[in-house]
Amino acid sequence: MPERVAIVTGGLRGLGRAMTLGLLRTGRRVLAVGHIAGDVADMEQQVADEPFAAALRCLLADLRDPQQCDFVVRMAQQEFNGLDILVNNAGLTFTYIDPDRFENGPRKFWTLPDDVVQTVMDINYVAADRMARRVVPVLIAQGWGRIVNVTTKLSTMNARGSVPYGPSKAALEIATEIWAKELDGSGVTANIINPGAGANTPGMGKTMRERSARGEVPPLVEPEEMVPPLLFIVSHEADAVNGYRFDANAWDASLPPVEAARCSGRRAGFELHPVSDCIAP
Repeated sequence: MPERVAIVTGGLRGLGRAMTLGLLRTGRRVLAVGHIAGDVADMEQQVADEPFAAALRCLLADLRDPQQCDFVVRMAQQEFNGLDILVNNAGLTFTYIDPDRFENGPRKFWTLPDDVVQTVMDINYVAADRMARRVVPVLIAQGWGRIVNVTTKLSTMNARGSVPYGPSKAALEIATEIWAKELDGSGVTANIINPGAGANTPGMGKTMRERSARGEVPPLVEPEEMVPPLLFIVSHEADAVNGYRFDANAWDASLPPVEAARCSGRRAGFELHPVSDCIAP
């Protein structure tokens, strides 16, 4: 079987770094895309002595720019002579939107400046849509591929103080449902992987970590917990899994991956399905 090639946006820190490393350790080649120069040096140093170091390329890009999205796709194909997987993980969270929210409480939506709202929508939804539209024709032509989107749980999307983060992730959630329907039968799938709770990433504020430690909010999800459901989704075992969402904190890594997926998979989107229709094949 040829080595699969993946693009991971936001792949140089937090959840994205963990997923990049998980793919590399299981024989995939990865173009990890970020926007902070220091993250490139950190990632390259981390993998320098690993046997899979040659399978990683790091790239800085502003995914708000359509031409840079073109460049990302072109670089993956040129560097690795192929493209099989897109992980749309890049996202701006509350630490960008409202840095003081954990200390002072969330801002009201009408107090947010236009540029913050626009930038969050552009990165969290438009860039993911843009990348998928560039990658999917390549995947369809070869008859196999994976689109993996990172959204968030519904109670984060619709919570007070969640604008524009929640709406941006809601857009990506419903887009995944639509993409899966349109990709049906093509050999390409679109699915969602989420932490399922707050994630212990560089963007998580000290106050939230302290509240989690005291049991006031659910335990934070470690970035590495995203890897088992991701590896299932990008495997041939998941060839028939299309239009599902998997939360990392509900994934039982002690089970065989197919069984873990059966226990935790739910349909993407917001329509309520009977339990029998919510279990991944």
